[in-house]
Amino acid sequence: MIKFPGTNCDLDVVWVLRRVSKLEASSVWFTDFRVGPWDAVVIPGGFSYGDWLRAGAIAARSKVLDEIREGIRNGLPVLGICNGFQILTEAEVLPGTLLQNNSCRFICRWVKVRFYNPRGPWLKLVPEGLTTDMPIAHGEGRYYIESEDVVSGKPLIKYVGNPNGSAYDIAGIASDDGIVLGLMPHPERAAESELVPRGRSCGGLHIWLSIGESLRVGW
Repeated sequence: MIKFPGTNCDLDVVWVLRRVSKLEASSVWFTDFRVGPWDAVVIPGGFSYGDWLRAGAIAARSKVLDEIREGIRNGLPVLGICNGFQILTEAEVLPGTLLQNNSCRFICRWVKVRFYNPRGPWLKLVPEGLTTDMPIAHGEGRYYIESEDVVSGKPLIKYVGNPNGSAYDIAGIASDDGIVLGLMPHPERAAESELVPRGRSCGGLHIWLSIGESLRVGW
C-alpha cells in the first residue's frame, strides 16, 4: 500500500489482503517506496494532498510514480482504488480522466457493477459478465474519455445504473493485459460478509481472491 498525505483507506486494504487474500501486506509512505521488494502494489482511496487542484493531480506527479511505471514495465501488478484510480489516470498510466460527478455532489452508496473481458492478476477468478455489488464514495468519480474506441477490448467494470454520469457507464478499467487495474468502487469494503448490507453481495471478494491466487500460482 502506498500512502500519500491524505490517504485514509490503506489499513482497510492491508486488512483485506492479509485476511482474505492471505498475503503479507504493509502500508509504505510514498517517499520510502522502492519497487524492488514488492510483488504487487495498491494505491488506496482517500484524498491525497486534499484533492488540491484536482483529485490525484499532485500525487500523480510525485517521483513514486516513476517507480510504479518501472514496476509495471517489469510485470508488477498495480491496483488503484478511488483516489488511487484518479492518480493512475492523472499520471496517464491508465486512459481517461475522472471529473466531478454530474450531480456536483459527493456520492456515498452501494451500486451494482458488471465485469467485462476479465483477465490479469486482479481479475483472474472473475467470470465474464459477473454482476455484483460494491460501494462508492467520491465527488470526482465521473469517468470521461472522448471515444469508446479508447477502451475497446480492455477489461472493464461498468455500473449497472450509472450513479455519476460516467462515460459508457465505466466504473473501472484495466490495461490490455490486466496488470494495472483502476476502479472507483471500493472492493475492500465489499470483501467480507460482515460489511455487506442485507441483499447485497461481496463484490470485492473476487478481486482479492484473484490477486492472492495470482501471486501464489501465476495468472
